Amino acid sequence: MEAEHYVGGLLGRAAKAAVKLAAMDGFEKNAVLLKMADLLEKNSAAVVKANAADVEAAKKSMTPSELDRLVLDAGRVKSIAGDVRAVALLKDPVGEEEGWTVPNGLRIRRVRVPFGVIGAIYENRPNVTVDIASLCVKSGNACVLRGSASALNSNRALVAALKPALPDGAVELVDTADRAAVDVMMKARGRLDLLIPRGGAELIRHTVENSRVPVIETGTGNCHVFVDADAGLDMAERIVMNSKTQRPSVCNAEEKLLVHRSVAREFVPRIVKSLRAKGVEIRACPETMKLVPDAIPAKEDDWYREYLGLIIAIKIVGGVDEAIAHINKYNSKHTEAIVTGSYDNAARFTKQVDAAAVMVNASTRFTDGGQFGFGAEVGISTQKLHARGPMGLRELTCTKYIVEGNGQVRP
Repeated sequence: MEAEHYVGGLLGRAAKAAVKLAAMDGFEKNAVLLKMADLLEKNSAAVVKANAADVEAAKKSMTPSELDRLVLDAGRVKSIAGDVRAVALLKDPVGEEEGWTVPNGLRIRRVRVPFGVIGAIYENRPNVTVDIASLCVKSGNACVLRGSASALNSNRALVAALKPALPDGAVELVDTADRAAVDVMMKARGRLDLLIPRGGAELIRHTVENSRVPVIETGTGNCHVFVDADAGLDMAERIVMNSKTQRPSVCNAEEKLLVHRSVAREFVPRIVKSLRAKGVEIRACPETMKLVPDAIPAKEDDWYREYLGLIIAIKIVGGVDEAIAHINKYNSKHTEAIVTGSYDNAARFTKQVDAAAVMVNASTRFTDGGQFGFGAEVGISTQKLHARGPMGLRELTCTKYIVEGNGQVRP
């Protein structure tokens, strides 16, 4: 009952704010965003100090990759503020419309509008607090944010920094580690218009299976790179290394490497040497084990796993069709990549691989709202309704129909 009362109050304030935000024009929303960015930089020291307390408390329980997602330093805070300014520069989707007139003279317009109140449940990445807040403000939505207990001090400091720029209730933080608050959010149908879980597989599964509020499923990233027979191996090495090691703790990092049998003898030892130089642990299929005898034999579970660290599993395949079949069996529908010189194989791969994003001769690390020109993202959707891939401003809106007549009645 206590959690219901507390979260209910947040939802009530957010609902009132949503009405105000929906009435603001683009100039007004941009002014709010620019002030948010300025306040983040002004309060950078307080944010970093609060984050240091979270990091210190988490050192004994988190892996290095998990800690990396948690840490905020002055440089990261400045970068987050830059992302907010980038959102301010984006085109506002609210109010976009298309119209037509039907034979009886009715004028029909389909207009893009905010959802209303958006809830987000996420883990261990305090930058997400600002990403979601800025995108919601720009798209005219209020938001209720529930980050993980491990980032609670950081999220408090971030939201406290932003509040003076915002209409009352526009960004509400669920300021408790009590898991009952999450259950209240999931049952708040009619008070939350949309719920977005962002984090590990268990959080996402639990939310999707238990929420009464409409959910957009943001996915884990079991991402593959397939090196085809016609691949330029220098390019393939750059792409594999960037996909795996540039930031291994994030969902768009490569977890699996598939190599065409015709280039495996040359490429596999070469790429393993480079990966190991970066500290990557190698797990391998039986055929790969013959080329890398000291690798760890991959188990069936490995092919499904999102490692989020310096581990990769390698499999040798007979061609693009086997690669596609393997990916579609084991992947998480996030991002898949092919490195190839064959236009036909690239076309087949992009058409037949089931994923939110498919890369041709490029790193999996580009699946990101900022890299796609969205300014930021609320998550990367791996479902097919209502949005798929990185979700930016447009994905935080829906449509309404406005019908204008001059006295028509239906016969």
